[in-house]
Amino acid sequence: MTADHGGGGTNSEPEMSDSLKTFGAVLKVLRDEARLTQEEFAPRVQYSAHYIAKIEQGKRFPPRELIERSEAVLGPTAGRVLKAAAQSLTRKAGLASWFRQWAGIEEEAVSLYAYECRAIPGLLQPEPYVRAIFERRVPPIAEDELEREVGLRLDRQQLFAQRPSTTFSFVIEQTLLERHVGGRGVTAEVIDHLLQVGSRRNVEVQLMPICQEDHAGVDGQMYLAETPDLRWIGYTEGQRSSNLITAPKDVSVLLQRYGKLRSQALDCGATVSLLKQMRGAL
Repeated sequence: MTADHGGGGTNSEPEMSDSLKTFGAVLKVLRDEARLTQEEFAPRVQYSAHYIAKIEQGKRFPPRELIERSEAVLGPTAGRVLKAAAQSLTRKAGLASWFRQWAGIEEEAVSLYAYECRAIPGLLQPEPYVRAIFERRVPPIAEDELEREVGLRLDRQQLFAQRPSTTFSFVIEQTLLERHVGGRGVTAEVIDHLLQVGSRRNVEVQLMPICQEDHAGVDGQMYLAETPDLRWIGYTEGQRSSNLITAPKDVSVLLQRYGKLRSQALDCGATVSLLKQMRGAL
């Protein structure tokens, strides 16, 4: 199961397994015992209060770093309790464990980079495009599931409002717009949405032109996030699979490739001009 970036996956919250709910409840009790609110506890463990709330609700798989940092804040006994609770954590079948971790990383990132050659990135998909993607999923999904998926994907786009200081960079293949997924009307909505989101001061959208002989993205899509402690983490997806990349050497390769892609793509001004030209031709 892939994430919310392309068309074949899901951006849903993880199903709350008993072990995730238990871990979240244990963390909450320990935090309460230390007389710390979520707003007080979160910065001490280098996460946001919103993210801590998700973990305490059993909606996010807790990162290893959270357990280590919590011990320093809550004490050694609390650390041992959390480590014991973490040993029983389970994941629901059919949901990508790596995506749960990436979703949390994405929510906390100070910089987010994305290169897409398969579908418009999930954070940039307007509702008509989201529906077109899910309506064409193979095998088909039930109507109620489709509505749930659409709602959840659109909810994730609140990240732009929630993280006004985060730097967002998107490099998107022009061919994705030329494909007209869902029809020309949907493509028009996508272009309008790209122009709107791209006008934000902290968002850069660049198109990779169809004819580009020098191209560093031949190995496929990639996502990169800079964490609050200034570490970079990579993320890639395949058919019903995903991979979180943390080894510094491998992340360095992705950063170099992404930097090259940005230099090869149209700059933001030229991208706006091309998008307007394409919109007028529909």
